[in-house]
Amino acid sequence: MLRSVSDEDATARAAAAAAAAELVEPGMTIGLGSGRAVFKLVELLGERQGVRAAVASNRTAERAREVGIELVELDGSVELDLALDGADEVDPQLRLIKGGGGALLREKIVISAARRFVVVAEAPKRVDQLGEHHRLPVEVVRFAWRDTRRRLTSLLPDAVLRTDDGEPYRTDEGHYLLDCVLQPGVDVEALADKLERLPGVVEHGLFIGMAERALLGRPDGGVDVLDAAPRR
Repeated sequence: MLRSVSDEDATARAAAAAAAAELVEPGMTIGLGSGRAVFKLVELLGERQGVRAAVASNRTAERAREVGIELVELDGSVELDLALDGADEVDPQLRLIKGGGGALLREKIVISAARRFVVVAEAPKRVDQLGEHHRLPVEVVRFAWRDTRRRLTSLLPDAVLRTDDGEPYRTDEGHYLLDCVLQPGVDVEALADKLERLPGVVEHGLFIGMAERALLGRPDGGVDVLDAAPRR
């Protein structure tokens, strides 16, 4: 019997989640992002005793509570041993586009609180160049968001307000998201720097120089492991 695309996706997610769960050692305090592969990981971690986690989204928090994972707050006294999160796209340098689920700001905060960050996703998320299949989310404050978009279009000409049932989508922090097309060949490092200087922009979905490894599950149940090049 032929397997459906959804079955293959589920197998790939389960493979990536199982590989990620092997990285979680007893006594660790970890960070958890969002996305379906991470939600599968949460299920696996719920079978263990004593798992503590800081989470990046309300949806992840709900799932973690359901399976008995103890939630911790990033109150300035906690340093996470490991952050595990998904990605919309992963390029050969382990640069990422994230934010398809709308949690990019919190995800970047959780990752920055961890000693290590490993991506947990499916093999089709691997691309030769960022922007091949997904727009780049840019999180902006609601105040004067149209004027922020006007300034943003000097860098990213195609910036569309994300909506939900016809209304502007709001992140867990109450901000808006502008989904932007990345032009082929763009210098993503330079773009990230310029976005961070733009008034009204809270955060962007470029995660550069943060991941040390990516675990990409395949439909056959295997896992592709990508490691970041060592820093000189």
